[in-house]
Amino acid sequence: MLGHIESYDQDIQTGVIKTEDKFFEFYIDSWTSKEPPKAGDDVDFIEEDGEISEVSLVGAYMKNLQPVKSRKIAACLGFFLGALGAHRLYLGYYILGMMQIGVTLFNIGYGIMWGVIEGALIISGHMHKDAKGRLLK
Repeated sequence: MLGHIESYDQDIQTGVIKTEDKFFEFYIDSWTSKEPPKAGDDVDFIEEDGEISEVSLVGAYMKNLQPVKSRKIAACLGFFLGALGAHRLYLGYYILGMMQIGVTLFNIGYGIMWGVIEGALIISGHMHKDAKGRLLK
């Protein structure tokens, strides 16, 4: 079965997996992947009578993440449309993008300054990953 880890507590080594409309609890002893579980991971598992076993990561999480987004495009969006959070939306940081739009609505100067500064941070390499943790090209 395929599911999505909704939460994982490192202290008690227990997590919750959500499928289409059901929730399942899993324990670290049923985890089969080398990487530790974390909220947001997509997983494959076996379910029998409400109990799950052999929980493992699916697809892209198993491989090194390859760059998908362009640093140049992100920087240009930051410089020219940064007040509207365009660079953040492009990189997958939707909440931060919406926050930048809100800041711009209240004070356009701060919004523009925020976008230009982040455009410079992207060009300089200080902001070098998208929301999924992939490096920028």
